[in-house]
Amino acid sequence: MTSINTNSATITAFLFPGQGSQAVGMGLDLYESSKEARKLFEEIDSALGESVSRIFFEGPDETLRQTINTQPGIMAVSLACSIALEEILGKENVPVPSLVAGHSLGQYTALVASGALDPGQGVRLVRERGRLMQYASEQSDGAMAAILGMEETVLQEICSDTNAEISNVNAADQIVISGKREDVEKTMEIASEKGARRTIQLPVGGAFHSRLMEPAQEGLAKAIEQMQFSEPTIPIIANCTGKPIHTVSEIKDELLQGLCSCVRWKETLEYMASQQVNSFYEVGPGKVLTGLVKRLNPDAHTVNISDMESINALIS
Repeated sequence: MTSINTNSATITAFLFPGQGSQAVGMGLDLYESSKEARKLFEEIDSALGESVSRIFFEGPDETLRQTINTQPGIMAVSLACSIALEEILGKENVPVPSLVAGHSLGQYTALVASGALDPGQGVRLVRERGRLMQYASEQSDGAMAAILGMEETVLQEICSDTNAEISNVNAADQIVISGKREDVEKTMEIASEKGARRTIQLPVGGAFHSRLMEPAQEGLAKAIEQMQFSEPTIPIIANCTGKPIHTVSEIKDELLQGLCSCVRWKETLEYMASQQVNSFYEVGPGKVLTGLVKRLNPDAHTVNISDMESINALIS
């Protein structure tokens, strides 16, 4: 059983997952068991003008995997996990994070968690982001691949020759590249020849966090300007720099820049370590982010809050 870390010296961060952590059925047990989670799903359906929660709960998988549905789905379930946790354990028993961060899409969830956006605005913004990214993906034959066991500097030299781009630095030996399909495939081939432990083409619909997302930038800038942001009550660690952002202006710049820029997740975790964060809650579907925490700091205390089972496991 995983328990809440109650050490007085505990410094906590909340992490929110990104696209790829979705699964049909996510959030359904929260909807059925938590009154507050049910209210949140209803609020999100109302904000989007349709019962999108049914897609998360029932699928089909090919519909959920469409970026326009995946992004609000993961945000909704992540927020529902957070609300159900407070309802069931009692808000006074849930640690207040000193920092929050989210991987790509998860950064938008972190904005809601920090008070910078309300849930309705957040889910509308990520649905529009998802629609625009889907549109940009349809303009070119883009792809992404994970390159394992190769230093970033070596991989960057290869990308300079192939026109692929580094799109995610998740760990020192886990890097993702994006670009036109032929450029990504060429990069995978050269990386293997130069000693990469493994290369894996990812099952995604586009070259996210690369210049191929530029067709989505103008629309996203308009969508961002339509939102009413507040200054966050908890510092958010930016994807693009791995450093905290505090103001509305910084948030807007980060969201727009992040569309085509690399997610510096390794730097995000390194910054948190420099701030003595020693307890990490991954709030939402999946366990990828706490896995990355453990690779950097095996002694870190990690908790996954993804469903009612994981919440109930904390009651001890």
